[in-house]
Amino acid sequence: MTDAELTVLLVPLVAVVAPLLAALVRRALVVPLVVFEIALGMLIGPSGLGWVQDGAMLDALSQFGLAALFFMAGNEIDPGSLRGASGRRALGWWGLSAVLALGAGLLLGDDPAAVIIIAVALTGTALGTIMPMLRDAGLSRTPLGRTIGTAGAVGEFAPLVAISVFLSGRQPLAGTIVLLLFIAIAAAAFWLASHGPHHWLRRMVTLTLHTSGQFAVRFVLLLLAALVSLAVALGVDFLLGAFTAGMLARVVLRGGDPEEMRVIEAKLDSVAFGLLVPIFFVATGVGFPLAALLASPESLTLVPLLAVIMLVVRGVPGWLGAGRGAPPGDRRTVALFTATTLPLVIAVTDIGADAGVLDETTAAAMVGAAMLTVLLFPMLALVGRPSRPATQEPLAEAHE
Repeated sequence: MTDAELTVLLVPLVAVVAPLLAALVRRALVVPLVVFEIALGMLIGPSGLGWVQDGAMLDALSQFGLAALFFMAGNEIDPGSLRGASGRRALGWWGLSAVLALGAGLLLGDDPAAVIIIAVALTGTALGTIMPMLRDAGLSRTPLGRTIGTAGAVGEFAPLVAISVFLSGRQPLAGTIVLLLFIAIAAAAFWLASHGPHHWLRRMVTLTLHTSGQFAVRFVLLLLAALVSLAVALGVDFLLGAFTAGMLARVVLRGGDPEEMRVIEAKLDSVAFGLLVPIFFVATGVGFPLAALLASPESLTLVPLLAVIMLVVRGVPGWLGAGRGAPPGDRRTVALFTATTLPLVIAVTDIGADAGVLDETTAAAMVGAAMLTVLLFPMLALVGRPSRPATQEPLAEAHE
């Protein structure tokens, strides 16, 4: 078989085996699914058996998966929640994260470009990764889950803005002007989505929901393609387009029949988490330079150190922002979930490596540390928390 044929066979195979392994160990230890996807990717990739190579085809599919992951993260967010007091608080606490990250960047970076790369990478939250975990734990619709979701939304969106301003290859002023143009166009789209006539859209959604037409899914994917294309055309990071498309899709479809919305959400989950997102995480494992990292004791030592830094940079503001009077258990949960990161670190370190700002082993150490946060932080966040129905509402924001 050719390399391409092996890739086409083995990547879907790994995507199927990963949830089986996760289910197998669940009784003893709850390990996030993405950990198995990445680990199996390493196994079949150049660092392991060498059956799959990190080629152009896999890289292209991986970019689709990354866009889908950020789209689903944006789709979890109600834009109205970011305009309220909770959104302002989350933005303020993210500002503290940015200051802490800049300090860490100054300690770890060799030059100003490296400082910015490291600082931006440290300020993110893997919202698209943690939201399924919150749903599985029955926390997503509780006040605590909403606190984490709002903090995670800012932790996903704000670093994308920073990437577009500082890492676009333009001068910061030019990057800011282009970003403002993107925001203006996106704001116009949100206004149209909020005020335009929706009866024709809802009628088409209803007529095709259970047919091969699938208008809702096709329309949402069109929004994703349109905003990603707009971002690329303007020179804004394409992930900002994907995240914005997720929020816009939520606005476009809201107000419809609740049962139909649940069906559409399930279909989007199937497309994203059943196909595209697993490819991204498997490809991350395939491309991970494990051998180079293991051959560099200095970089290997950085992995746990960077994981602790990520906990401090995002976790400390998360602890402080959990809400006035929130019990320590809630604060711990918010801190650990908001410090969980990975996709943004992968994206930013790729930019740094491509630009020659980060060497391969340092980039690998940062990604390895982010993998540790995905493996450990959610498990530690949920220790001692009984699983509860999603409609139950005791927790953090009730103390504000």
